[in-house]
Amino acid sequence: MKRYVSFLITVFVINTNLFAAEAGMPQLDPTYWASQAFWLILVFTILYVSISKFYLPKIKENLDNRKNKIEEDLEYANKFKEQSEAKVKEYEHILENAKKEVSKIHFESKNNLSKEIQLKKATMEKEIEVEISKVQKEISELKKNSISTIQNISENISSKIIENISGDKLNESSIKAAVEEISKKNINKYL
Repeated sequence: MKRYVSFLITVFVINTNLFAAEAGMPQLDPTYWASQAFWLILVFTILYVSISKFYLPKIKENLDNRKNKIEEDLEYANKFKEQSEAKVKEYEHILENAKKEVSKIHFESKNNLSKEIQLKKATMEKEIEVEISKVQKEISELKKNSISTIQNISENISSKIIENISGDKLNESSIKAAVEEISKKNINKYL
């Protein structure tokens, strides 16, 4: 059925001269075909030459420039990447050396501080021993002085007590001798 319809349309078109110039389409008239072919070839040749000689070289040049720029950028990027990796390694090396140096300084300062503390401790201990010996001497002198002071006070009190009890004043030398004898017997208890 489709074939039959297309056959009918073709026959109708041929019978009505639709392809002729009289039908209103001069480009389909065979008398004009040679001039049309000439202008067609001329226009497309000019178009082809202008595109191939003027536009395509500029486009190709732009593409080549872009390609070269991308290659240069990649080359610079690789160079900078290598430099950055070298800097990172250098930084890590410097950081490692700094850590070692800090550890060394810490250890040395710890040892120096320990030595200084030991020296100051020894100095302080000597000073404390000197102060203790001074204090012990002062205490022993104080004890000796206090013994004589106590003996004097004891003599005065004893003479006054005896004088109050008996009413007579005794010889001071005998009181002094008695107090000294008692204090010699009991002095070791308190010293």
